[in-house]
Amino acid sequence: MAELVRVAALTGYFRTMEALGADPEPMLRDAGLSQKSLSRPEQMVPALAAMRLLDRSAEATGCRTFGLRMAPTRGLADFGVTSLLIEHEANVRAALTALVRYRDLINRTLLLDFEEMGDAVLIRQTFTLGEVAASQQAIDLALGAVVRLAFMVGGEGWQPELVCFTCAPPPAADLPIYRRVFQCPVEFDATCDGIVITTRDLERPCLRADPALAEHARKLIEAAMGSERRGLSQQVERAISLLMPSGHATIQGCADLLGVTVRTLQRTLDAEDTSFSDLLHAARMQMANQHMRNPRTRITDVAGLLGYRSIAAFTRWHQQAYGMTPSERRRHAAAEDET
Repeated sequence: MAELVRVAALTGYFRTMEALGADPEPMLRDAGLSQKSLSRPEQMVPALAAMRLLDRSAEATGCRTFGLRMAPTRGLADFGVTSLLIEHEANVRAALTALVRYRDLINRTLLLDFEEMGDAVLIRQTFTLGEVAASQQAIDLALGAVVRLAFMVGGEGWQPELVCFTCAPPPAADLPIYRRVFQCPVEFDATCDGIVITTRDLERPCLRADPALAEHARKLIEAAMGSERRGLSQQVERAISLLMPSGHATIQGCADLLGVTVRTLQRTLDAEDTSFSDLLHAARMQMANQHMRNPRTRITDVAGLLGYRSIAAFTRWHQQAYGMTPSERRRHAAAEDET
């Protein structure tokens, strides 16, 4: 069976091609892909096709650092259903460990192995592609994405000690991009592809560490991964819960995650006497009820957990659902607590 990866693994591809003044269409056709097939982050595509796209694009543009240039475009949402857990884990080590534990939901071809080395840790990166070797572009992109994730959760001042590559050194003109992406020394002709991080920086608290939210996200992920296949509506409810914080809880996003077409999903939900919009609204109501009760959870954070990227959009939904704004609801709840 062909190994698959999420389309989100190619985040930044079109932006990089545009910056290099290149037309992506020939490369997409050569890899058996299309702009439409790369338009949905949760859609799965063959891993070898994704690697071929990176290799052909690097060759066509003459850009040895093509994959590396895509890494800084990564956001937490690009890590899919695990993004909420990663963001709220206690420290950088826990966030990176989540990549290992839930790699089937992120990129099942990518393996990260932690090797303790005194006061530092080597995170060794390998790909599981049978007899096929991973492309250098994929290796560069993956290492860049892992370091990018650590920068996002570790915050200003966090940095690795060393990033190492088994490949030969690139031309001197390409070295600045490595320094910009990794912000640390880079070693070539190494014995492995990996990242060296001091134990101190690995244990650095995540910027938005929240044990309650991390545990909530972990339970949702575990329930989805270990759930029995019952009615489709129950599977959609779980998919919505997983995708909502990343803003991907759309009917298309859920269909992609469940491996069915939108038409099949709609038809089956009709047979179960429900609809996607009803399930999405119910999920938002449930999550809003849970988090609005906690005055320490900011309204902006509640909006994000419900998949809204602006307070205005969340406020409009909340007004329609509850007949009052989130701030009014908080004030009413505080007044009731005082009586």
